[in-house]
Formats: sequence, structure tokens, C-alpha cells
Amino acid sequence: MTTQLLEPIACPPSPLHHVPNVPHNLAALSFQKLKQTHQPVNISQQKNQSNFSLLDNKPLNTSKYASVLDSCKCPKLGKQVHAHTIKTGFDADGFVDTKLLQMYARCGLLKDADFLFETMPMRNLHSWKAILSVYLDHGLFEEAFLLFHRLQFDGVELDFFVFPLVFKVCSGLGSAELGRQLHGLVIKFRFCLNIYVSNALIDMYGKCGSLDDAKKLLVKMPERDSVTWNSVITACAANGMVYEALEFLEKMKSLDCSMPNVVSWSAVIGGFAQNGYDEEVIEMLFRMQVEGLVPNAQTLASVLPACARLQRLELGKQLHGYITRLDFISNPVVVNALVDVYRRCGDMGSAAKIFFKFSVKNVLSCNTMIVGYCESGEVSKAKELFDCMDVLGIERNLISWNSVISGYVRNFMFDEAFNMFQNLLMEEGTEPDSFTFGSVLTACADTISSRLGKTMHAQAIVKGLQSDTFVGGALVEMYSKCQDLKAAQKAFDEVMEKDVPTWNALISGYARSNQIERIQYLLQKMKGDGYHPNIYTWNSILAGLVENSQLDLTMQLFSEMQISKLRPDIYTVGIILPACSRLATLERGKQAHAHSIKCGYDSDVRIGAALVDMYAKCGSLKYAQLAYNRISNPNLVSHNAILSAYAMHGHGEEGISLFQTMLALGFIPDHVSFLSVLSSCVHVGSVEKGYELFDLMGYYNVNPTLKHYTSMVDLLSRSGKLHEAYELIKKMPVECDSVLWGALLGGCVIHGNIELGEIAAERLIELEPNNSGNYVSLANLHAYARRWTDLARVRGMMKDRGMHKSPGCSWIEDKNEIHSFFACDRSHKRAEEIYATLDYLALHMKTGIVPG
Repeated sequence: MTTQLLEPIACPPSPLHHVPNVPHNLAALSFQKLKQTHQPVNISQQKNQSNFSLLDNKPLNTSKYASVLDSCKCPKLGKQVHAHTIKTGFDADGFVDTKLLQMYARCGLLKDADFLFETMPMRNLHSWKAILSVYLDHGLFEEAFLLFHRLQFDGVELDFFVFPLVFKVCSGLGSAELGRQLHGLVIKFRFCLNIYVSNALIDMYGKCGSLDDAKKLLVKMPERDSVTWNSVITACAANGMVYEALEFLEKMKSLDCSMPNVVSWSAVIGGFAQNGYDEEVIEMLFRMQVEGLVPNAQTLASVLPACARLQRLELGKQLHGYITRLDFISNPVVVNALVDVYRRCGDMGSAAKIFFKFSVKNVLSCNTMIVGYCESGEVSKAKELFDCMDVLGIERNLISWNSVISGYVRNFMFDEAFNMFQNLLMEEGTEPDSFTFGSVLTACADTISSRLGKTMHAQAIVKGLQSDTFVGGALVEMYSKCQDLKAAQKAFDEVMEKDVPTWNALISGYARSNQIERIQYLLQKMKGDGYHPNIYTWNSILAGLVENSQLDLTMQLFSEMQISKLRPDIYTVGIILPACSRLATLERGKQAHAHSIKCGYDSDVRIGAALVDMYAKCGSLKYAQLAYNRISNPNLVSHNAILSAYAMHGHGEEGISLFQTMLALGFIPDHVSFLSVLSSCVHVGSVEKGYELFDLMGYYNVNPTLKHYTSMVDLLSRSGKLHEAYELIKKMPVECDSVLWGALLGGCVIHGNIELGEIAAERLIELEPNNSGNYVSLANLHAYARRWTDLARVRGMMKDRGMHKSPGCSWIEDKNEIHSFFACDRSHKRAEEIYATLDYLALHMKTGIVPG
């Protein structure tokens, strides 16, 4: 093994005085003598200011100073003791100087410790160990390594206890190669048999990612203790080998008869937690308790995040009680993790109680609460806490700003998000990052604000973030939603490292613009660049096709997906079902339903509502009811879907009953609910109930729209209350459309009211002069009243204007194909067979005899 560390080198001064930006290539480190740049402690000014009463007027010796310095944790008092040693002449004592050095190290006074070390007349190995510890505590690993170089040529004999410190240098630098060189040095000095040194070596190899070296060393060790095994277990867990860490936990008992302790279990649990094995973390905690061990704060700090990610609120409450009983509620890490559990589980009330009562108020805990408030829709509370951070003296970081901005966007408070972004730009010392721009660009996309989006684009260019993958994808999404595909393509081309979501954003833009050929080209290019389209790619294409009424192509693509390796997800099904509804294609809707059942999506409230709507529009109320009954937690949308289905199929009594049940369950009806239940009243013919429900809209702050007035006019007209219907029309605060006048005219035809019928017909013809159905309704009204002259006049008007009655139309679905039929139509490709079959059926119905 290489021992080049022992080659003669020029002894440099303290590494603290080394030039900045020291290279990580240790072979290239400079050892040139550098000037001192710091100001040492001016001890002479303190000689006459000592008031350290423990040492005044008492017999002094090195032990007395050592005792005082060992217990000193106050920098001011420590400096007083130092001044006292100078006054009494003990400052030249190497033992006292070492204790002073350790005191400065403990108090974090790096420069004072460094100056004392450089001015010590005599330095021993304990002095070197103390100054090395200072540098390691401050993360100055390269400087600490230079100190070790100097130590080798200071005439001090090395001992085993200094090497664990040097191995920490290797861990800090992440240099396994340097660790191997030091390992060789340990072997040369015959320290490799020391269990303290070997344990430190295993820890170093583990932290440097050299797990094989750590395991080899474990096998060769003649003596092992619990620290040895814990080091190996920690190394495995830290390198993602969590199940191997668990195996070593078992070997610890079988090979050395050494029982795993809390540290062992905490290392395993921490490894599982860090690698996303959340269910296993909970299992490991229970196994640990079965072994009779009590989890410590470190264990709980690993378990709580797993509980939070799993959203196990009940388990979180149990851990809360456990933490309280063990008095860990004062541990800031544990408390913050507990707050995060309640936050992720949506219980912001409990999270707030713990935060305000027990949590140490710092930027991490405040950010956790801000995110929680935003996720629960309480953005005002998030902003209030954000503002309070300044009052509490807590410096807000970029995460604080991003959390509030993202919260505003998530809750559709776009103006507030833009204002917050402008305030951030004026904040000194804080610069927006890719996540900031991602949020504000999402707001621009959702508001279809191309002008503001371009402003944000310019800001991103100023910050040099326009080529960032995340920002670039957000720009593509924003321009696509603003239907500026040229700008979207340009933003896409500027992204340096494209990923699948970036490609998906561009493809989605072209899909929404109905540029099918361009989509095919982009898919090929995407594959050519080494990216594979995923389910989100296809979902964006399907959504664009449905949006542009490319329904047949949508169903074709869905069929292809089902036989490919790419399986449709819940969002795919949610896109397909509305397409089936609009096509009124029951068989394809059943296929989508079958897929949703197979994947367990049918109980989802959104998919369930879409299934109800699809079956209702495809003519199957029975299946609509079955789909509704499968929904696990029905909400207002799903209730509205079945309510609409009842109205659509003329089941008025069931619709009214369901509406009353909804009110009893505490649901607040919206305009869709009232429109459906009013339609149900039309089918039942219940005018009294209709008036009652129409008046109830005001109680729920639902303003009647034209459709609600149309339902009431239809109800009154069908019930013969034509004059009431007409009076309602005259009082309406909105303009009437052809549907409303058609409802009145239909009632006039039924009940033979010529006067109001002519008024309604005239308004209809004014609104739709080319609709032959209006003239036909007026003609039927005259025929009903036996006003043949007026009937002839209307027919003459139709003839003069070249109008014909629209033929009746019907269609059937056969083998995923829709066949349409019109009266007296012979355009179907199988018309001859169809009419031959009709003749056959007509003959059979007349004679009752089937021709041979």
C-alpha cells in the first residue's frame, strides 16, 4: 500500500491561512509558506480585567486549570481563564495550553484556537488532536489534512487515537483513495489491530461509498464490538443496501452473540426511510419494540417522515403520544417531523397546535407550516406566518417565498402570486430560481395571459434560466395554452437538457391545436433522441383529440393502447369516458368501464361520475345506477351525474327523492343540481314542487340562469299554465333564446293556445329564420285549431323559402361502428340488404307467416 504521506515536505503554517478555493485534488495541494492574515486575541488587554473568582487567591496548579477549562463552555469566561494563565505564568505549560486549546475548540472559536496553537511553545499529540477537531467541526477538511501533514514532521510520535480524526477528513472529502493510503499508514504503525481505529476505518469506507472495503475489514478484524457492527450496518444503509444492513443485524447476534442496540436498529430504520421503504420502516419499528428496545430521538426522526409520506394519521397520533411520554417533545427535529406528519395528513389544526406550543421557530419549521397551510387552502394563514417570520427575526429563504407563491397559484389566486413574485424581485439577497418561475408561468398558462407570460420569459432570460429544463417546460406549456405554438417551439428548442415532460408539454400543445401530422413527427423525433413516450404523452394526445372532437381517432388510439405494453391509467379512463358519452357508443364505454374495474378505478369519485354520465347518455340508466352505487365516497359531482341521468331518462320521482336525500346529507346544491331536479319536476308535472325548488335557489345563493328559466317555462307550459309561463318570460332578467320559446310553443300546441302560440312562433322565426322545425310547429298548431287557411299560408312560406321538414334520424352501434339512418334514405352501403330485410319483416308482421 502506498505510503507517500511520509515523503519529506516543507512544513507550512496553519492551514487556516491557506488561500481560498483549495483544490480537491490532494496531490496538487500547495505547501508554500503563507502570511498570517487574521488578528489574534489581544490577551494583554485582558490581564488586568480577570474576575474569574474560582482561581483568585487560591493555590494554583495545572490540575486546577484543567478542571476549570474542562467545564468551561462560555467564550468570555474561557478568555478570562486564558488571561489568568498568562498572569500567573502557566501559559507556558503544555498541558494547560492543550486544555485551553480544547476549550476554544469546544466554544467554536476557530481563529483563537488557531492562534494559540501556532504560538504554543510546546505541542504534544493531544494539542494536535484538539486543533484537528476544531477544523473538522468547522468542515475545513482540506485544511485539516494539511495539518496532519505537518504533524508527521513535528517530532511528535503518532498514536492510534489521532487516526479516527484523520479518517473523518477522508469522509468529509469523500475520498476512498486517500482513506486507503491512510489505511496503509495504519498498518505500518501496527494500529490496525486496535478496535477503535478499525471501527473508524469501517465508518470511513462506508461514508466514502466503498462498501466492499468496509466488509473486507470486518471479516479480518480479530475482535469486534457493537460499534463495529453498527458501523457496517450504517455503511450498508447509507449506500442503499438496506436488506444487507438487515442481514448484518441478524449476523451480529449469531456470529458475535452481540445484541443489536438502539443505534443498530436506528441505522437500519434510517436506511429504509432514506430509500423510500416506508411500509418496511413501520415494520422495523415494531420489530425493534418486540426486541425490548425503546426508540430514541434519532429513530423517531426516521419513522415520522415515513409515517407522513404514508399519510397514516392514526399511527402519527400514536407516535405523538409516545413522543410525549418519552419527553422527546423538546427535541426540535422530532417536533418538526411530527408537525410534518399532521401537515401531510391534512390535519393542520393539530400541526398548528404543536408548532406554536413546542416547535423551535426557525426557517425549517415555518416553511413546513407555510406549505401545509397552502396545501389545505388556507393561504391567508400561510401569508400571515410568512410575514411574522420577519417579526420573529427568522430570515426567510427562497423556499419560504416559493411556498407562498406556489400556494397562491394552486389556489387560483393568480394576482396575489404575481404581486408576491414582484416583491421577491425587490428582496435583497434572494433570487428567484427555476421553481419560482415554474409557479408564475403556470399562473400565466392558467390565465391564458400571453403578455404577462412573455414578461416572465424576459425575466427568466435575465436570470439565465430560460434554458433550464423545468423553466423551459413551463414556458412551452404556457405558450401552448396561449395557442402560440411558434413561441412554444422556440422555447422548447432553447432548453439545453430536454426530458420527457418537456417533450410532453410540446406534444400536448400541438394536440390541443389539432395538428395531428405534427404530433406523429414529434413522436418519431422524441424516440430518435432517446426518449420513450410514456402514459402522460398519450394522455395529452388523447385530451387534445377529445377537445377537438376527433372522437373516432381517440377511440382508435385507446384501443391500440390496450393491446400495447403501455397501460391506460386513471387519467386515460377519465379522458375516454366523455368521448364515449359524446359518441353515444355503449360498447366502447363498457370496454373503458371494464378496464377501470380491472385497475380498481371505478370506485374513484371522478371516474364513477364519468361512468354514470356515459351510461346515461348512451341510454342505459340501469348501468348508470350500478356505476353510481360503486362510488366509494360520492361527492356533489357524482350526485349531480345520477340526478342528471334520472332527469334525462324521465325518472322524475327518483330525481326529486335523490335531491332531497342530498340536502339531508348536508350537500350544498349548485346550479347543475337545481337544473336536473327542475327537469325531473317537468317529467313528473309537479308545478308546486317546481316553484318550491326554484325559490330554494335563492336560499343557496344560486342565481337562476337561462336554462333554469327554460325548465320552469317548460314545466308550466306542459301543465297548461301558459299565461303563467308567459308572465315569467316577461319578468326574466336575461334574454330569451330559441329553446325557451320552443318550450312555450310546444305547450301551446299541446293545449291549443293559438294566441300565445303565434307569439312564441314569431319570436322563434325571428331567432331562427332558417329552422324548418319552427314552421312545422306553427303549422301543427294551426292544424290542431282547424285553421286551414293559416296552415296553408305557413306551408306556402316554407315552399317559397325552399324549406323541407328535416327527416327523422336513428342510429345503431354494431361491432364498434355507428350506422346512421334517415327516413327514405338509400345512401347506406348495405341499403339493398336493409330494405330487403324490412320487406321481409313487414310481410311477417302482416301475415304472421315466415316466407320459406
